[in-house]
Formats: sequence, structure tokens, C-alpha cells
Amino acid sequence: MSTPPFRADIVGSFLRPAELAEARRRFAAGDIDADALRVAEETAIAELVVREADAGLKLATDGEFRRSWWHFDFFGLLDGVEIVELDHGIQFQGVQTKPRGIEISGKIGFSDAHPFLDHFRSLKSLLERTTGAVPKFSIPAPTVLDFRLEPGHLEGSGYDGRDDIVDDLVQAYRDAVAAFYDAGARYLQFDDTAWAYLCSDVELEKARDRGIHTDGIAERYSGILNRILDGKPDDLTITTHVCRGNFRSTWISSGGYEPVAEQLLGNTAYDGYFLEYDSERAGGFEPLRFLPEGDKTVVLGLITSKTGELENVDAVKHRIDEAAAFAPLEQLALSPQCGFASTEEGNVLTEDEQWAKVREVVDIAADVWR
Repeated sequence: MSTPPFRADIVGSFLRPAELAEARRRFAAGDIDADALRVAEETAIAELVVREADAGLKLATDGEFRRSWWHFDFFGLLDGVEIVELDHGIQFQGVQTKPRGIEISGKIGFSDAHPFLDHFRSLKSLLERTTGAVPKFSIPAPTVLDFRLEPGHLEGSGYDGRDDIVDDLVQAYRDAVAAFYDAGARYLQFDDTAWAYLCSDVELEKARDRGIHTDGIAERYSGILNRILDGKPDDLTITTHVCRGNFRSTWISSGGYEPVAEQLLGNTAYDGYFLEYDSERAGGFEPLRFLPEGDKTVVLGLITSKTGELENVDAVKHRIDEAAAFAPLEQLALSPQCGFASTEEGNVLTEDEQWAKVREVVDIAADVWR
């Protein structure tokens, strides 16, 4: 496969090298300035893209090395959106994140001054000078903002309620897609936990407690996304990663994709879907029957990023065969189930184990899709 998503692909984030983690700590403590932090980030990213190429990947990401969170960093730099302190974090299995949340303070918008555009330009320029890999860049999906919005966090914004933000949220993302495209992006990914939570009765109940009307929510989210994806350039690939939670090797949601598969795979205009299939929490492959025949790709997340132990190669190949009973093999690909560090804390495995996982993805894909 010469265009993304590739037969061997990745979700995006990597463990932060010790030198970068120390630079971020010193910056937070006021011991170094923003310029020194930027140098540390650029040094780490330059080393990362070489390792990605050495592992056999045709694409490269910046590892999300300039971010603390996979989603809050982007959201907090949108017009009209603030990241605020809460009295609680996001509850994973046995651990909570830092107590942060989203607050809408004014009209939502995407500005050409959003720093993530420069982050992409830097990655693209670096790859043009070095490995020649395709730059892949990830941002959180708009559905995440909607799903994570706490009660009362619209007050004073000028919006009357949750539904009132949709038009501006859609336009902000259409503007973002256009801006990334103009900057040279041809491979974007919307990272999305909301679809996974819609597969979980527990998370749906929590959503109702936050004032979300869950009846018809899959149709609502598909409609929002299609308004954003409608009319995107033909040479721009936009995929999504459906995440079940990824913080210090823990998780949040369980439940197979059946409740959302028809809307997500059949009716939402993504070019590809990174679906987590590394544990029994994801259910079976039957929902893949909703993938339309054609150019769309499901990237099977059969290699866990949460532990360092390598998967059995024959077992992974067998699972790919099982998936191919419900979707054409030529419309499937392989990746780790998630990133290795959705937050700067990272998952509980070593860098060597991380790269062994990536090489395993590349080797298996090369053998399956000869």
C-alpha cells in the first residue's frame, strides 16, 4: 500500500526520552526558557524520525513530544476553549489523571496562529531533509470535546447549550483541516475516545450524568464528523483512532464495536479506522462486516502498546485471518493498539520494548501483505 494508512502503521505517540522529560520538568520549574525547551524537543524529534525509518515505517510522527496530553493541548489552544482545574481527573482502572477539564469561554474557532500548525510544518520540513517518510499528524476529534464537556462549563460562553456549539465546532475543524492541508499535510488522524465509550454501558451512564442525551448519539456524532469531512481534498487521508483509554498502561472502557459499527464504519466518511483489538474487551471482528467494499481501511490494533511482552507472531496472523472473514484482507492493515504515551507520563514498558513492538508490526505486515 503506497498511500496511507499503510499496511504497517502506528497510532502516533512514543515514550518521551529521558532528556526530553527532564527538559520539560525544568521548564515547568522555571529553570529553562521556552527556547531551550524547543531545542530539546527538536533534538528528540530528529532522533525519533530516524528510529521510525530504521524500524521500517513509511510514515513518521513527531511522537507528540511537544504535548503533555493527547487532547487537552490542542483543545486549549482553540479560540474560546480553556483547560481548567477540576476536583477530579479522568478515572482509569485504579488510577486518575491530573484534574483537568474543558471549559467553553467564548466563540469556538481555529486560528491560523494555532501552534500545532507550526509543529506540523517542523515535522514535514525535518522529514524532507532526512528520511523522506510521509508525515502523519494527529489531533483530537471534535466528538471528544463534546463528550468530555462537564456540566456548567458553558456558562458565560454565549452558547445556550451543548447543541448550540455544534456549528462553530464544525467550522473550527473545517478550518483546521484546510489549514493543515495548506501547510502540506496529506495524512491526518482524529483521535477519538467517544466512539469506544459509546460501546460501554458504564461510560454511557456517566455521560448521562454529565447531561448528554445518549439516545441517537452515534448518529449525532457521525453527522458532526461528516460535516467536517465533506468536501475535503481527494489527496488528503483522514483516519480516526478509536481509543479505549491509554494512561500509564491502564484503560477505561470495555465492549465490542457492534453498537456503533454501522454508523462509524458504514456511514462516517473517514478513509481509515484504527481499531483496538489487543484484548477481549474489544469483542470480536463481526462488526467489520459494516466496512463498505472499496478504498476504506481498517487498521487492526492487534499489538498492545500497554506492555512490553511481544505477541506471538502466528497468533497475530491467525487473528488477521479471522478479521478477513468479515472484511476484505486488502482493506485491512496492522498497527499497535494505541500510542505508547498518550500523555507525557507514558506507558509501562521500555523504549527497547516499544521499538520491538513497532518492528514486529512491520515484519508481520510485510509477510501477510506480500
